[in-house]
Amino acid sequence: MTKFVGIGTALVTPFNAQNEVDVLALKKLVNHNINSGINYLVVLGTTAETITLSDAEQQLVIDTVVAENNSRVPLVLGMGGSNTHALVQKINATDFSHFDAILSVTPYYNKPTQEGLKAHFSEVAKAAPIPVILYNVPSRTGVNMLPKTTLEIAHSHPNVIGIKEAKGDMEQIAQLLARKPEGFLVVSGDDATAYQTTLAGGSGVISVVGQAIPAQFSDLIHSALRGHSSEANRLNEQLQVLIEAIFEEGNPAGVKALMNIIDSYPLQVRLPLLPASACLQDKLKNSLVALGSLVS
Repeated sequence: MTKFVGIGTALVTPFNAQNEVDVLALKKLVNHNINSGINYLVVLGTTAETITLSDAEQQLVIDTVVAENNSRVPLVLGMGGSNTHALVQKINATDFSHFDAILSVTPYYNKPTQEGLKAHFSEVAKAAPIPVILYNVPSRTGVNMLPKTTLEIAHSHPNVIGIKEAKGDMEQIAQLLARKPEGFLVVSGDDATAYQTTLAGGSGVISVVGQAIPAQFSDLIHSALRGHSSEANRLNEQLQVLIEAIFEEGNPAGVKALMNIIDSYPLQVRLPLLPASACLQDKLKNSLVALGSLVS
């Protein structure tokens, strides 16, 4: 699945001053990312604040991104949940004609065992009419899907084509890369270690910060894909302070603040999240100043 090699963007959902989906800002974001070299887009992931969107708003986001993309880059649709039966029903009721894969996060809050995770994703894989990318993000879900579990799922279900691994643990990445089926994608879900994962043999990243600085982060990931470790290290060192800063007050408050500073995107997030503090906004501004002409 070479279409998912490189950098994918986990799109935010822009909200206007009335806390409604800002369709014009979303269109602008899609075009900016595609025109800056992003390889694919992820719609309605956790960064999109999907859990706060009504069904009608989710469909509005899908329709907007699909129309604006106009088949220019592959699209991935976020579909996860803690109720396996309800998730399977949702998959069965969804039109995937404009999507190339599903990104499915591990169930959150109810903390299934490793056997429970295998059973859950087995049902997802059997229901899915398009390829599935697993998503492991223990800092958000409370459960870490171990490499052994991921690989057993992958070997049992050929339509499970990869994992977005966001634990940020290079030992876990190494285990996945050493034992994965041929063609299985190990995609970083952690911007801070994305270049290391890619240099180690990973397939790139599904990024948060990438939508704010798509050209710069794309350069970093593609340098790593080419095995240019010195260049990748140099670019990563330049961007690391900015990458770390956007997560200080949660996601996507930080990246929305960064996008607002760079190109006047809306700052608004939905409760229980709050917009980035003035302190963080100042830190982001200072980080951009320090980067000089690298980000403009």
